[in-house]
Amino acid sequence: MPQTNGNDPTSGVDSLGKAVRRNLSPKRVAGLVKRGFGTLQQKGPEAALREFTFRYRLATHGQVWQYRADIPLKKELRAQRKAQFPQMPLISVVVPLYNTPLNYLTQMINSVRRQSYQNWQLILVDGSDKDHAEVGSTIAGYALKEPRIDCTRLYRNSGIADNTNIGLAEASGEWIILLDHDDILQPNALYEVVRAINDTGADLVYSDEIVLDSTLKNLGEYHFKPDYGPDTLRGCNYITHLCAFSCALLKKAGGGESNAYNGAQDYDLFLRMTEQAENVCHIPKVLYFWRRHENSTAKDIFQKPYAIEAGAQALRAHLLRQGLVGEVTSQTQHPGAYKIQYEVTGSPLVSVLIPSKDHVEDLQRCLASLYTKGGWQNIEVLVVDNNSTEEATQQYYAKAESMYPNLRVLHYPGAFNFAAICNFGAQHAKGQHLLLLNNDIEILSDGFITEMLSYSQRADVGAVGAKLYYPDDTIQHAGLFIGIGGTAGVNHKGHKRGDGGDMFRLCTTQNISAVTGAVLMVKTELYNAVQGMDEINFAVAFNDVDFCLRLQERGLWNVFTPFAEATHFESKSRGYDIEGPAKERFDREKAAFQLRYATLLQQGDPFYNPHFTLKHENYGYR
Repeated sequence: MPQTNGNDPTSGVDSLGKAVRRNLSPKRVAGLVKRGFGTLQQKGPEAALREFTFRYRLATHGQVWQYRADIPLKKELRAQRKAQFPQMPLISVVVPLYNTPLNYLTQMINSVRRQSYQNWQLILVDGSDKDHAEVGSTIAGYALKEPRIDCTRLYRNSGIADNTNIGLAEASGEWIILLDHDDILQPNALYEVVRAINDTGADLVYSDEIVLDSTLKNLGEYHFKPDYGPDTLRGCNYITHLCAFSCALLKKAGGGESNAYNGAQDYDLFLRMTEQAENVCHIPKVLYFWRRHENSTAKDIFQKPYAIEAGAQALRAHLLRQGLVGEVTSQTQHPGAYKIQYEVTGSPLVSVLIPSKDHVEDLQRCLASLYTKGGWQNIEVLVVDNNSTEEATQQYYAKAESMYPNLRVLHYPGAFNFAAICNFGAQHAKGQHLLLLNNDIEILSDGFITEMLSYSQRADVGAVGAKLYYPDDTIQHAGLFIGIGGTAGVNHKGHKRGDGGDMFRLCTTQNISAVTGAVLMVKTELYNAVQGMDEINFAVAFNDVDFCLRLQERGLWNVFTPFAEATHFESKSRGYDIEGPAKERFDREKAAFQLRYATLLQQGDPFYNPHFTLKHENYGYR
């Protein structure tokens, strides 16, 4: 993650006069003004003001708080204070305190007092020891000046979970926000939450955040999050801060935090609430500043090693409540990330569909790895030949049918049409699940089919994809994000094998909009329900993405699992669409995709944060 020095990001917009007083050279000021006029002409006054704020801060302090849309302007905050919504709930901000350094304490309290949304209550639960009496006297002084601040002094520190529950019991609000005693809210945080409640009808809302050092000047990392996905949340606690939830949802989820999960009490709470929530809303704006210091989990989760096991225990309890059978393990190489090995119910037949044309060496490698590492006995393999011309191919087909059990070779004589070939194979399949598998795939991980089947068997899951590498052990496929390159692009493409990815997105199971058809498992019933792949509009390109999106439109979760791994010798069998008729066909299919999914392309992929670039596939920032 990028690191830099900068201003306190909660400060307001600085003026040109301040820039001059801070000895910014006249030449630099002129440059700022010139840029500002250019933006003014192109995008209007508000964009120009935000641009100037950004450029000024960058020039004077080196701040790379580059996401200008997240910085509330003073005039925006003034308008927010006057805004009226149909629902204007009282929001109780609950903060357990323990020996809080006074500078952290005052910054936290002042960040709540500066909120543009005024209907709030701040509940401070002080469990500090006798050597930190200044904490109690400081908050008492605030409470005397501000009637919306409620202070509770504990005579015994019972731990963060129990102390938080005391604060929850004191809360009068219809909504709750939990705030750490050393962290800070953006001044528009509560306003954005209330706006989301009114716009979406959500009962749980969370936002993006950034991690800063103890001085609030050094940027540690960004937490730009996806929208809610149950499998994503089971991989790690990516919700963290800011999280707001209704009191009704809290009650439905069984109440407050449990000290049985000390160190992961928030994770347990989020799991319980998302199980019961009717609508979880993600605000893709940075509304929370998480402070990293020597004793914080944000600095190093190994500061609290018990938290890792507590998170695993919370997940085990979650699976039990959900009726899911699986083994939870923490990932030692990626602390804070978890793997769930689900049990497969029964012994369903899996039909493996392998489109193929010549390239016998590729098919040999593919089949050998499938039968060696698939890890599932009840399979049938349908090799769908499309106009092979080499005699060696036919010889190998005869050999493979005798060598491998339940393997058949089918012949599709038409022109190359990947979607049609898959549909043809599906018509001849007998299995309850289909596994589309390119002939240039070499399976690497043991239990490959079992891993994918453990997700495909779930009633709420659509398509399941695997983690694919180039021969040089860099990421070739780890799920697809809609919008990259104008259509769809690969998650973390080109990153090294073994990388955890941004917020563990390469090492944990993810809910994602689409996966590649090179390795895709789906229930046969679902494949038929959506009439398979669209062989008319997407003969070669985008048929897999379109297929997955049609499943997603039915309310199903598409899943990427990094625990099914393979090497993909991409496009060796048929080459690339870079010139001639192939490129013309690709361009037609690209246009058809952009037309069909124009709304989604405009709104953005729910599992890809808008702070990230759409220009390339290596998960960079805008």
